[in-house]
Amino acid sequence: MTPSVAPPAAPGPARSTLYLQVLVAIVAGALLGYIAPGWGEQMKPLGDAFIKLVRMLIAPIIFTTVVVGLAGMGNLRKVGRVGLKAVVYFEAATTLALIIGLVVVNLVAPGAGIHAHPASLDTTAVSTYTTQAKSLGTVAFLLNLIPATFAGAFSEGDILQVLVLALLFGVALSRLGEHARPVMNLLHDVARVFFGIVEFVTRLAPIAAFGAMAFTIGKYGLGTLVQLGQLMACVYLTCLVFIFGGLGLVARLTGFSLWRLLKFLKEELLIVLGTSSSEAALPGLMRKLEEVGCTKSVVGIVVPSGYSFNLDGTCIYLTMAALFIAQATDTPLTLGGQLGLLAILLITSKGAAGVTGSGFITLAATLAATDTIPVAGMALILGVDRFMSEARALTNFIGNAVATLVVAKWDREFDAAKAVAILPSR
Repeated sequence: MTPSVAPPAAPGPARSTLYLQVLVAIVAGALLGYIAPGWGEQMKPLGDAFIKLVRMLIAPIIFTTVVVGLAGMGNLRKVGRVGLKAVVYFEAATTLALIIGLVVVNLVAPGAGIHAHPASLDTTAVSTYTTQAKSLGTVAFLLNLIPATFAGAFSEGDILQVLVLALLFGVALSRLGEHARPVMNLLHDVARVFFGIVEFVTRLAPIAAFGAMAFTIGKYGLGTLVQLGQLMACVYLTCLVFIFGGLGLVARLTGFSLWRLLKFLKEELLIVLGTSSSEAALPGLMRKLEEVGCTKSVVGIVVPSGYSFNLDGTCIYLTMAALFIAQATDTPLTLGGQLGLLAILLITSKGAAGVTGSGFITLAATLAATDTIPVAGMALILGVDRFMSEARALTNFIGNAVATLVVAKWDREFDAAKAVAILPSR
């Protein structure tokens, strides 16, 4: 009952050179921010506008993709099976990310020698995050999955709420049999329209990358990087170890080349780098994963849920930031205390899904839960948090691309013929 899908069009000149345009824009934005910080700060609306344009399209794309995919599966048990496999993979991947972060931050100890006393730190700037962290909780999180109205999920742009609605709609549609075909065909065509809009919006990515990078360098300056450069270097190094070590091994065992996958997603990766937002590349990721052989249903379930529950880069950052603060404030942590911190992070790293600034909010909630590491220490890393967001976003993005391919292959919802020319294992 699945509608036929036209083969993806060959990339045109604009798409084939997009990654070069974004790369040049990132360099140009960094130079402007460094040479003329005032002008650089004024470029912020360029990046913000692009991210708002993409976020405007995410909800309808997820809804139509998930509904058509689920309704076309026919067997509802398969939906549950895909979801369960995705959850198992998410937990394994995020646990690995937390452990790698814990090991590296202990070996390098970037916060050692700072000797910052919590009482001497200015916590005014982090008060917003600590206040929001108090509202995080399991009950509040579960209630937030249910939108106030059907249209409310789309107006708010909450990925998890849209996913819940799509699951309900898709399941109901699948039970209608042939009566559902007109609705499915309509939603399929609507999805193609929205992906067409994405193609147009994506052409604005170089302007967005220029504006976002100019603002970041102009506002925070390169001096901040030097001041806390060791922490930043540790985060970026750990993310690279996780991507090419952990995810590279997973890709090899699953039967595809991680490096070829990254080359296939180069435009989206540079958009993420330029805007510091993995959401900015979500529609492109979904489209390309379907092109490479993953079924629409698997893409529709794994990618949106992964953007909330498979945040590998955020997990690495949370572990390293928490241990950095402990080291910088001379807070002693035993091995048992660090393992306890890891256990808390396994829970809190899922609790702020879909919340703006969730990385810093989750860190505040985690430190408060430990009742050992001073929350005031967050003031130490606030200045460089923005510079580490690129590493988090890129790792989250790559982690979800790999997760979707793994689950698709695991559940035999993968067309190897489509992938053979793009992601060979050798």
